[in-house]
Amino acid sequence: MKILLTRVYVGPNVYEKEPLVRLEVDFSAHKSTRFGDYGGAVAERLLTALPGLEQRRVSDDATAGDILRKGDCHLGEAFAWIAVGLQAQAGARVDLARYVAGDDDHHGHVLFSYLSRSTGLEAGDLARLILLELIDPLEDKPFSIREEIADYVDFASRRVLGPSGQALVDAAEERGIPWLRLNDASLIQLGQGKYQKRIEAALTSETGCIAVDLAKDKETSLELLRDLGLPVPDQYYARNIDAAVRAAEKIGYPVVVKPSDGNHGRGVSVNLQTPEEVEDAFDLAATHGSGVLVEQMIDGDDHRILVIDGKLCAAARRLPAHVVGDGTSTIRELIDVVNQDPRRGVGHENMLTRLGTGPREEELLSEKGYTFDSVPPADEMVFLRKTANLSTGGTAIDVTDVIHPDNKIMAEKAIKAIGLDIGGVDFLTTDITRSYRDTGGAICEINAGPGIRMHIAPSEGEARDVGGAVMDMLFPGDAPSRIPVAALTGTNGKTTTARMLAHVLKMAGHVVGQTSTDAVMIDGNVSIKGDMTGPFSAGIVLRDPDVDMAVMETARGGIVRAGLGYKTCDVGAVLNVSSDHLGLGGVDTLDQLAEVKRLVVEVAQDTAVLNADNIYTLKMAAHTPAKNICYVSMNPNNRIVREHIKLGKRAFVLEKGVNGDQIMLYDHESQTPLIWTHLIPATLEGKARHNVENAMFAAAMAYSLGLSLDQIRSGLRTFNNSFYQSPGRMNVFDEHGFRVILDYGHNEAAIGSMVDVVNQLETKGKRTVCVTCPGDRRDEDIEAIGRVIAGNFDQYLLHTDDDRRGREEGAIQQIMADELKRQGVDPSQIEIMASELESVEQGLARAKPDDLVLMFCGTITRAWKTIIHFKPEHRAEERSAEEIAQKNLEAEIDVPDGYTIVSDERGVRLSPLT
Repeated sequence: MKILLTRVYVGPNVYEKEPLVRLEVDFSAHKSTRFGDYGGAVAERLLTALPGLEQRRVSDDATAGDILRKGDCHLGEAFAWIAVGLQAQAGARVDLARYVAGDDDHHGHVLFSYLSRSTGLEAGDLARLILLELIDPLEDKPFSIREEIADYVDFASRRVLGPSGQALVDAAEERGIPWLRLNDASLIQLGQGKYQKRIEAALTSETGCIAVDLAKDKETSLELLRDLGLPVPDQYYARNIDAAVRAAEKIGYPVVVKPSDGNHGRGVSVNLQTPEEVEDAFDLAATHGSGVLVEQMIDGDDHRILVIDGKLCAAARRLPAHVVGDGTSTIRELIDVVNQDPRRGVGHENMLTRLGTGPREEELLSEKGYTFDSVPPADEMVFLRKTANLSTGGTAIDVTDVIHPDNKIMAEKAIKAIGLDIGGVDFLTTDITRSYRDTGGAICEINAGPGIRMHIAPSEGEARDVGGAVMDMLFPGDAPSRIPVAALTGTNGKTTTARMLAHVLKMAGHVVGQTSTDAVMIDGNVSIKGDMTGPFSAGIVLRDPDVDMAVMETARGGIVRAGLGYKTCDVGAVLNVSSDHLGLGGVDTLDQLAEVKRLVVEVAQDTAVLNADNIYTLKMAAHTPAKNICYVSMNPNNRIVREHIKLGKRAFVLEKGVNGDQIMLYDHESQTPLIWTHLIPATLEGKARHNVENAMFAAAMAYSLGLSLDQIRSGLRTFNNSFYQSPGRMNVFDEHGFRVILDYGHNEAAIGSMVDVVNQLETKGKRTVCVTCPGDRRDEDIEAIGRVIAGNFDQYLLHTDDDRRGREEGAIQQIMADELKRQGVDPSQIEIMASELESVEQGLARAKPDDLVLMFCGTITRAWKTIIHFKPEHRAEERSAEEIAQKNLEAEIDVPDGYTIVSDERGVRLSPLT
């Protein structure tokens, strides 16, 4: 059983609309691919090791347990179920698990969801080993399924969201607030771009540092509350043991000794009755904090009151870790029974924490004359800890509905006084239903980042929607949490359209985050260079705290490798689908390519913008959930578009007018002229038809994002195809006396579009093309480029990219040369160049005045620098004159008679002599 390929999809993908792991698996080494052929004992071993599979629903009428016992499943299905079963046993909420058959019964794809990348991948690896041990164990390599699962659970439980984090995430999803884990712990981003907030447990990005420091400083915080007239116990700071004993005697026994800045009940000793107990407690407290406090012991039960945004959200009575005797079982046996509760886990991983059997528990039992082997009487409550923290095994009973109004006001004022947005008040009282004024209750501690487990899943009483209260505080009312996201894909035109749209949005006053094939741009500034069309770059944009609009260029490769980097987009567009990258990444046909690119509109929520002149994109309208469909068409007679317009729906159509071609907007049964194409600089006065179409898509997406027509017109009229604004996209250089056009086109459609542009331009001299095709394309793709350029140029310089992508040297050029000859091009017009740089240099060197050189290059910056720094021979006299003029400027300036050089606060100047 071999894993041939591993893919981790971070978002929607061609298989599902959620993150998942895909393992391409080869089962050919095994006698059978049917799970049942390995005997019924195999199923029982598996279900014993992963009992959660017993009830895992895998269809409407069957569980995984049912099917495994029947043996009626493929090994790949069992593989997927084991992978999710492992994660679920560690506390992760994962559901998807399925097997997709490959070309034969021995090959296929195991798919399963994950919450953390590391735990998902580990689950896949361990699932394979468990399955191998079940069906084909190796005698010389002992493998303990139970121990391996225990190790995995220990590893994964530290990385899955605990109950508190999950409650917050659930509340966010209920309100449509996007969220993103920023680490394998509990740091979560809520919202996107400029609207984002962050939360870690019950600490938020709105929580003040001073408030947190105050809450940690137990002495100062209680002093501040005392000054406000709130009930707090007497308390003294003790520098040493003697000072602690003196403080205890001054307060009066019993007392509490605790760290001045501890948490989770660590180092706290309560109900101390003698100086000797105080001395021992001092040493314990000192190991858990920077100082020690001695405090008055307040009678009563321990209560936690949770205040969010200045209002009481929940209250719970907490009981320390304990067992209740039954008259026959030992304390150790009673602990084991309590720990079987599925709600109990290690630390904070589950709703409750397992009871311990360590020295702290043993010490408290010994004070009562008990050991772990003692048998307490029936109904006796035997406490194992003195403090009631859930993290040490305590339990909680909800008392939110019965808390006295005075106690409620007291808690709210205390948290406001400290300055916390979320805070917990530890309150001791004999009766929470009575006012603290009557019971003598008091606040013993204020907690920043308080635990919320006891409130979302109390041992007794009603669960409280703490997560919802936190979300409503961070995003009150109609406060936005999402930035508008425009995503686009297509075979050609993606980058130019993305840049156009980003420019239009920026001109309208937005801070735009844009992904593209060469960089991530934030507000027009390069954030990171490289091919940034995958989910990693989308994450950069959505995390940036300045961005208020996102433009996501999304390429086939990123979708195939890792899925989308966003769950949904507001506007999704597919510009076109034509032959490119076929035969790569399992995409072999145009239909498969269209299915991959269709994903962008499958996640579009408001508007899907589609090319009505391309049959592959036109068919995508049936697959989008978007509320609106907007067609873009260069054909005013397109029947689908005309019918669409009759229904009052949206379309951008290119139509003839008295001044040439005009982009027309149709929407809500009205017709509005947008702009003449010759007024868009990037279209070369309307001759570059492919950029006309790109401008139409940019306009359609901007309009769907809510921009006005004037804003769109202004953006299109100020966007040009210069190297600095749109590198590698029809960059024109006219300063050599001949015209050079540099383009990144690398497939039949893109190169064909540029050939059409050249054919519309008036060229008095000869026309030369420098061209290649990426080495990982099929031979027929290289030949198709040859057919597109054949007969349109006087000279053909054929080169290869610096990275030949597996091709032998000269192979690409030869295939294209052979096709040119078949198309009737004279062999004397064809020259094979050894490299892209040689092709560029030769194209420039051979050009004469009024010629045109069209260059298709992969290394755009190098090619552009070569072009602009080239010095043509026919301009030698002009260069000589320019050089003389420059030397004159650089010559030393003679100070004229009667003047001198002076300097002052304004700078340096010539001043007449007096």
